[in-house]
Amino acid sequence: MFNISSRQPMYDQNAVQPMRDELVAVGFTELLSPEDAEKAINVNDGKTVLVMINSVCGCAAGSARPGISLALQNDVIPDKLYTGFAGQERDAVEKIRELIANYPASSPSVALFKNGEIIHFMHRHEIEGHMAQQISEYWRKIFNQHCTKQGPSIPQEHFTKVLHAKSCGSKIPLYQG
Repeated sequence: MFNISSRQPMYDQNAVQPMRDELVAVGFTELLSPEDAEKAINVNDGKTVLVMINSVCGCAAGSARPGISLALQNDVIPDKLYTGFAGQERDAVEKIRELIANYPASSPSVALFKNGEIIHFMHRHEIEGHMAQQISEYWRKIFNQHCTKQGPSIPQEHFTKVLHAKSCGSKIPLYQG
């Protein structure tokens, strides 16, 4: 949920809540502050950390969130799942982007880390124009190569009940706080 100690969000919180809930429902923890991001990503414990920068855009709704959610139904998944919402927890996302060094800022985007080092990154341009199933297949291969935790992230019977938010940013009201 919204962190009042950071810069104001760009979009109305109620309008974006379903987009947040979609990732939380499949096992993601929200990074609400720069400190949260630092503690989650900059860890040297041999575990894999998947971080998705969530977004209000159409490719996040149609491809990125459903694709990553489906990928997490794989037999092998990352050890930890985190998300930051671009335009909402702006300071936290700024810190995530800082830790995704050598890649241009992208919303949405997905990064896989191990021991604080980025080992794979998917930029928005690799999401746009791809179906959720394609995103899922791509990440399942990455998970199979780099991860060891037994999946899925949530039981199949729970996954079938996850609601995918299909709103696009052009229809979301700006924050008026």
